[in-house]
Amino acid sequence: MRMNADTQKKAIAVGAFVLLAAGILYYQLRDDSPAPRAPQTAAATVTNQPAASKSGSKTGTDAKNVGTTSAQLDPTLKMGPMLVTEKLAYSGIGRNIFSTSIPVDIPKPIAPVRPKVVAPVYTPPPGPPPPPPIDLKFFGTATSANGKRQAFLLHGADVFLASDGDMVQRRYRVITVSANSVLVEDMSYNNRQTLPLIGR
Repeated sequence: MRMNADTQKKAIAVGAFVLLAAGILYYQLRDDSPAPRAPQTAAATVTNQPAASKSGSKTGTDAKNVGTTSAQLDPTLKMGPMLVTEKLAYSGIGRNIFSTSIPVDIPKPIAPVRPKVVAPVYTPPPGPPPPPPIDLKFFGTATSANGKRQAFLLHGADVFLASDGDMVQRRYRVITVSANSVLVEDMSYNNRQTLPLIGR
């Protein structure tokens, strides 16, 4: 009996599907893990280890030589390495690290932890500068016809004759004239100054 073209296509598709399913099933069920090694017994482990010396240094070397590579990892409890580590003796510097009765010298700090705070010194703001001195010289007096005393004042090379209330150089006002001094006010700075009589 001959199959038509549609039946042949269906048969080929079913065959390919069966092969694909068989391949997936084989890939899922195969075991790629290595074959398990025979567990090493405690007696064999102890036999393979060299004898420990009395000082314990050889025992420490044996404990370091216990296999730790990935090929030697085994979850089985091994008594040989446990017996080797039990023979290790702790040798410290002679101080009991678990005791609090031994005093410990704590070095004192060389510098203080917190620096001393120095209070800032308050300096008042500078005041206004002092007024300049009056640039006049009093070198004599004279009496007018009405009996009023006048003062001879010198400013540079200029000589002025002034009595009480007169202005000199449009800046200085004569307040009082006495025989030995003259009180003059600087109108620009509101500064009063007594000019003594100077000798000729």
